[in-house]
Amino acid sequence: MTLKRLMLVLAGAGLLFSSLARAELDPNYSVVLMTENFPPYNMATNGKNYAREENLNGIAVEVVREMFNRAGIKYNMTLRFPWARIYKLALDKANHGVFVAARLPERDKLFKWVGPIGPDDWVMLARADSTITLNSLEDAKKYRVGAYKGDAIAEHLAKEGLEAVTAFRDQENALALRDGNIDLWATGDPAGRYLAKQEGVTGLKTVLRFDSAELFLALNPDTPDEVVERLQKALDALRKEGFVDKVQQSYLE
Repeated sequence: MTLKRLMLVLAGAGLLFSSLARAELDPNYSVVLMTENFPPYNMATNGKNYAREENLNGIAVEVVREMFNRAGIKYNMTLRFPWARIYKLALDKANHGVFVAARLPERDKLFKWVGPIGPDDWVMLARADSTITLNSLEDAKKYRVGAYKGDAIAEHLAKEGLEAVTAFRDQENALALRDGNIDLWATGDPAGRYLAKQEGVTGLKTVLRFDSAELFLALNPDTPDEVVERLQKALDALRKEGFVDKVQQSYLE
């Protein structure tokens, strides 16, 4: 046998072995998925801090469900509290995952990741008819800015020397903005737009994005690569088909 023919045989055997290895994933393999109340991405339909399966909705819930169905991977889904507990379970227990989690540099090697599912940005929102333009938080200091009392965003603004008008419920800022009681609303995106929609306030525009993160499904590091690859491929296809955008629009517009 010539060297060239031997190399071709070995290459073919390698491909066959690779295909067999991929096929070895147990058809009964299942992932334990955990999430928290984080509108509009993950929510219990009853508003409580415990729910299962059909009693969950939200952008990420719908996308993750379809992603697993497309990938042909079994799962069960539970919403629990607090976040620290379910995060640690996903970190420590095989076949567990948590969503949605910000993929931060210090977390990157702790999990296997599928995403992004969506953004988690800090923004300044204004009414549709507003003429305000901002290049930085410094520019916002001359305006009346609303924020959620005790929230990380309000605390960040204070550290930057911007004292916001705070509300006990972030939804109140949507109404204050609509009624002209504040000029800008510092909030999360898409969370702020979702809360505004719940109050009947639409058409708000983003005039500044001052922090940004991407949200993912974080899987235990022992999750088989085949599972991660199939899920990522399914998510990429869903995004290309417009499914992800359609789901987001259903909650935000």
